[in-house]
Amino acid sequence: MVSTSRFRIRTLSRSVAAATFLASATVSANMGNIGTTYGLLPTDIASAQALSMFNTQVSATYYNPAYLAKDPRGELTGGFLHGAHELRAEGADRTGSIVSDRPSQNVLIGMKTNLSSLTRVKHPIYLGFVAGVEKLGKELLAFNSETSNSGQFLTYERQPLFLNLGGATTLWRGIDAGFATRITLHSEASLSATTDLAGNTQYESLSVNAKPSIRTILSTSIDLGETLCPDSDCFLDGFETAFVYRSSSNTRTTVEANTVIPGLIPASDPLQFAISTYDSYQPTVYAVGLQYSASDWRVGLTLEQQNWSDLEDEFAGDDIKDQAAAQFDDILIPRIGGEMKLGDTFGVTAGLAFQPTALKSTSTQDVNYFDNDKYIVGLGLSAEYKRTRILAYPVRLDLGYQYQMLQERDFTISTTDPDASNNGTVVSTDGDVHVFSGSVTLKF
Repeated sequence: MVSTSRFRIRTLSRSVAAATFLASATVSANMGNIGTTYGLLPTDIASAQALSMFNTQVSATYYNPAYLAKDPRGELTGGFLHGAHELRAEGADRTGSIVSDRPSQNVLIGMKTNLSSLTRVKHPIYLGFVAGVEKLGKELLAFNSETSNSGQFLTYERQPLFLNLGGATTLWRGIDAGFATRITLHSEASLSATTDLAGNTQYESLSVNAKPSIRTILSTSIDLGETLCPDSDCFLDGFETAFVYRSSSNTRTTVEANTVIPGLIPASDPLQFAISTYDSYQPTVYAVGLQYSASDWRVGLTLEQQNWSDLEDEFAGDDIKDQAAAQFDDILIPRIGGEMKLGDTFGVTAGLAFQPTALKSTSTQDVNYFDNDKYIVGLGLSAEYKRTRILAYPVRLDLGYQYQMLQERDFTISTTDPDASNNGTVVSTDGDVHVFSGSVTLKF
């Protein structure tokens, strides 16, 4: 009887593993995405996302789609991102402190254009999209959901497919409105097989379906000087404000497996297994930003509220993480950044942010999540060449660097695994993250 039970578990594990692999292209992933964890383009990374709500590049599609209307020119952008992590946990049960040092490597592409030429209406309507793919384009999907006896960090490692599509238009003098969608995939896999006691299968049937999950981003931008003082100079000239709402999104995979063993498990009552789990969760975000810009410099301040407490309800329906009983707090992230032009061609960007941890629990049974307060510092360089030998319009080059310092925090390992010897062990976690990014933008 013990042998039969072990066989059932082994056969079922193979079935689930096969279905999950085909449905999700399983690799290491996390509860974040490049837009919220690091920043999309070098300007976003260098300003610690403080200037992202006032960025005229295609990343506005995610941070503030209304700002697509700020620059009437179209543009095509290509870029890359390399995130190097050293995430550490020290405790009595460990021979080494490094939990993860696998890098995240993304390639990005984006485009913005004016669609008014397609209609009889002369009022400008701008469309933009931005996409990011992990491991320099070799991984379209990055998904992993698992328990861990040693611990795992909440928001780092490889990032899943990033896809945003949005548009903007001007409503009134100095007031622009934007709408965008954040697109993630929800996958479903169904596997059935007949097998013998040696594990040889036949009559297999596997089906995989994936459907997009479309979530909303709404925003508005107001040029206070143009709106309130259109015909005269006033103290509001140069001031802009923006408001953004991003609804929550996630990546989900559901797997159902049925196994029949002739003479032991009949087809009328097959061995069944079903699992539904989440990854790459992005909370609901409310953000407000204020920018002042002069002729050669600008400075911006952003306050961003992320409602992570909603993740508790998602975990309650997660067949892998439900036993963790994890508790999350809503957090407020202040960001400040500035940019200065150095002549007609070059510019320097810098930013600073503080992101408190959203994970309230210091012990999450079997899942053992780690998350820390972090200080974020960014620095970047841009160069815009207004005239080139070949192209009729400007070309912009950007480089960005960001450093994230994870503050030390203690967690208690909690596991129900009878073979684990570290249950109740206290570990001290911290880490360093270095992010490098570059992009080329063609105006048209």
